[in-house]
Amino acid sequence: MNVLVTGGNAGIGYFVAEQLASAGATVVLGSRDAARAEAAATAIRDRVPGAAVGHVPLNLADLASLKSSVDALELGHLDAVVLNAGVALDDPPRRETADGHELMFATNHLGHFALVHRLAPLLTAAPAARVVTTGSFAARTERLDLDDLQSTESYEPKRTYGRSKLAQMSFGFELDRRLRAAGSRCLSVVVHPGGALDSLTPTRPGVHTRSTSQRLLGLPAGLLLHGKDAGAQSAVRAVLGQDVEGGQLWGPRQFGLRGAPHVERPHAHMTDPATAAALWARSVELTGVDPMASLG
Repeated sequence: MNVLVTGGNAGIGYFVAEQLASAGATVVLGSRDAARAEAAATAIRDRVPGAAVGHVPLNLADLASLKSSVDALELGHLDAVVLNAGVALDDPPRRETADGHELMFATNHLGHFALVHRLAPLLTAAPAARVVTTGSFAARTERLDLDDLQSTESYEPKRTYGRSKLAQMSFGFELDRRLRAAGSRCLSVVVHPGGALDSLTPTRPGVHTRSTSQRLLGLPAGLLLHGKDAGAQSAVRAVLGQDVEGGQLWGPRQFGLRGAPHVERPHAHMTDPATAAALWARSVELTGVDPMASLG
């Protein structure tokens, strides 16, 4: 099994990659930083002897670079891609990519939208590929402003981040609707990690370090939340689970915050077909590509 994990060099993406490698998958880490990706690959090999893990340069904020990133995979097929990488800015000012797109929306949504288009030949070459999109709790309270998708009229970092993650989730659900209508064997599944904290995440040399004091300070939060290693389990289940179906939302069992993965009922605003169709059309305009052009 060949799996690409975007942002697989750190955070939840790292643990998704580690757990998939432990299950015997050949894992490719998509990362902007080659040194960090190599450190993550080394950490995985240290924990999983014989792990098949590599990395490719991947900058989702640079749409023109995505074709060369996919070409660098050098794979005959791709069984799954985990759309995990993301940017979260805490403070103003608003930032744009070289393409003139707001950075969080561009990286979290538009980059992944265009990446799926580029990956389509590899996904369709697999017997039954899966596109796994990582959403966020932050999307629950947000609503897309279709007239201001890039927050040019009103920019507030946390809201813009939440909307970018909502756009990702809306795309994941809409992608599966379109795949089913086209009779495709490929599945699109949406996941979220719940409340995943660094203080509850185990140390991985070269990737993440947790001091004793951080671990102790994080213990009370462990009653309601969990670490990024546990948060990764929803995505891993979506890739490997035999009971997984297209269009599902997988997240932690206990209040959506911690625990083993299970199927959740998504909020209505995440799956609204009219909003998703409008977002899709606008995303095609902004990226110049349509994932279904090659997936159908």
